[in-house]
Amino acid sequence: MWSGEPHPDEGHPPPLEAVPVPWKSVGPCKSHRDSGLVETPAGKEAQGEEDPAATRLDVLRLRSSSMEIREKGSEFLKEELHKAQKELKLKDAECERLCRVRGQLERELEELTASLFEEAHKMVREANMKQAASEKQLKETRGKIDMLQAEVTALKTLVITSTPASPNRELHPQLLSPTKAGPRKGHLRHNSTSSALCPAVCTAVGHAPTPDKEGKEVDTTLFAEFQAWRESPTLDKTSPFLERVYREDVGPCLDFTMQELSALVRAAVEDNTLTIEPVASQTLPAVKVAAVECGRTNTCALSGLACACRHRIRLGDSESHYYISPSSRARITAVCNFFTYIRYIQQGLVRQDAEPMFWEITRLRKEMSLAKLGFFPQEA
Repeated sequence: MWSGEPHPDEGHPPPLEAVPVPWKSVGPCKSHRDSGLVETPAGKEAQGEEDPAATRLDVLRLRSSSMEIREKGSEFLKEELHKAQKELKLKDAECERLCRVRGQLERELEELTASLFEEAHKMVREANMKQAASEKQLKETRGKIDMLQAEVTALKTLVITSTPASPNRELHPQLLSPTKAGPRKGHLRHNSTSSALCPAVCTAVGHAPTPDKEGKEVDTTLFAEFQAWRESPTLDKTSPFLERVYREDVGPCLDFTMQELSALVRAAVEDNTLTIEPVASQTLPAVKVAAVECGRTNTCALSGLACACRHRIRLGDSESHYYISPSSRARITAVCNFFTYIRYIQQGLVRQDAEPMFWEITRLRKEMSLAKLGFFPQEA
């Protein structure tokens, strides 16, 4: 019977392993060429047993190579990390240095700004002080100019410098007629007596003026002190001339009952800062001084007497006023006239010889003496 599958024994050669054929080695082989034998299934089994060991060896080799690569990569990364840390430290140090520089610059800028503001404030303060001083000096200069102009006007009006051709009859009352001059009081020496005494003192002083027609005689001691003062005129009270005038005339004339106010008045007269103002009848009294109102009668701030006070004084730049009696006003005015005249002499405004100047000073001293004794001209 025919079957689709051929019989293994029919028409087919037998299998190789069943046919022993001698093997001739042609060349070396990778696995079994050296043996000169035909590879059998047993050889394949041995080869199959060796493959896992080779695989494990390959795995081990791969693992060792990967570990080496990992170690090398780790070392490389460590080196890079170390380099990065190093650079970071350098950058941190640089940042710290820059921060210090910035802080120092900010402090210097603040100090510079503060010093500039302080210097600016100082300059402004100095400028304000200089401006105030300049304004004060300008004010004082204008005041001095006004005072000098007033004094020059007064000098021109009074004509202090008199000449023999046109004598000033107000400064020399002896030139007035007997009806205008009025009766003369006091004791006068005779001309013969004065003439007899003059030669005796001329040799001691060196020069003494001759007495005038009215019988006046120059005190040689006073005249010598005046001449010594006139060579270098000053307002210093240590000079013998002014020391005598202060002791004999100025001091007693300004010695009022109210001692404290008297000292202030004397200082103001010496400094030329005292002001005498007339007071209108409708304004009497002004309530700013130590004065007692009683109708038209007030209490004099200097003497303490109740009388009609038609004038008041102001000391320096003070706003306070003090009402004074006519007698106190006459005493203050007499002293002020004396100081005004010696200031004119000191400033070189009086162009006279020594003798007329001496007699004018003597006349002013006489007015102080009369005012001190209570004599004063009656007001209209």
